[in-house]
Amino acid sequence: MTNPGHGHHREGHGHHDDTHRHDDTHRRDDTHRRDDTHRRDGGDGREHPPGRGASWRRASLAVLAIVALAPSVFVVPETENAIVTRFGKPVRTIEAPGLRFKWPIDRRIRFDNRVLLYDPAPAEFLTQDKKNLVVDAAIVWRIADPARFLETIGDISGAEMRLHDVVWAGLAAALGRTELSQLVSTEPKKLRIEQVSAEVRESAGAVSGPQLGVEILEVQLTRLSFPEQNLESVFARMRAERERIAKEYRAQGEEQAMVIRAEADRDRELILAAAYRESEILRGKGDAEAAGIYGDAYRQDPSLYRFLRTLESYESILDDQTTVILSADSELFSLLGGGSR
Repeated sequence: MTNPGHGHHREGHGHHDDTHRHDDTHRRDDTHRRDDTHRRDGGDGREHPPGRGASWRRASLAVLAIVALAPSVFVVPETENAIVTRFGKPVRTIEAPGLRFKWPIDRRIRFDNRVLLYDPAPAEFLTQDKKNLVVDAAIVWRIADPARFLETIGDISGAEMRLHDVVWAGLAAALGRTELSQLVSTEPKKLRIEQVSAEVRESAGAVSGPQLGVEILEVQLTRLSFPEQNLESVFARMRAERERIAKEYRAQGEEQAMVIRAEADRDRELILAAAYRESEILRGKGDAEAAGIYGDAYRQDPSLYRFLRTLESYESILDDQTTVILSADSELFSLLGGGSR
């Protein structure tokens, strides 16, 4: 027999289960909607586009990639060379400028590829004739082999120290084969400064290139002087040398003056002799012409001629300071006494 009450209860219970399932479904739908709404608004109550989170993730990954790759990218300027080392060992030498890449574990070492100048302090050397000389030199150089330079020296200060030793050794040898007069002289043809510089450059370059990776472009002797303790003796020798040269110049000048004076005296005597000869010729011609004129005048009027000649004699021998004692019958007195006879 069926219990009606019990059946009713089951039906009621079934209805209750349906209602519970409906409520659970409703709650799940509300929860999904809330989760979707939360994802869309980013949790701040404002709605965002669905793809913005992915864009931020991609941008973050790009930034991380750039940060990770930044140590691997470097630039080599035109004024530098670079060597890439791995655990202290050179793996690549870069001499061309531009953008370069390396592994993050690698290290880049930079070297200046421009021409450099090393101007050391002056030093004292001994010449072939045992004269002390203070020399100031300048060295022009550059890094020719960066790998060799890194292996043997590593920096500019160390390179200058090694260059100092190499160049000074060559300079001492070259000056030891040169006399002081070939370095300090008033005659340019005797100077050997350029030859000494070339010898030092060749000898030092033969060592610095293969051993140090350094090319020596020029070695110039910029100043030559004497030690302080030798200056007085040097000045005394210079004064004696100048006095000797001055005496030679004076002797040569006196010799030339004597030659010039002798030539002038000879020319003077020749000129005077020629002038005297010419004057005597002219005087003879004048006397001959005067004699002819006097003769013509005498022939025309002898008395007048004698009278004029007598007056000329008076004019030449008589003045207010002259006293003449003549006899009464003197020809000269005839005009003074009583007129012409």
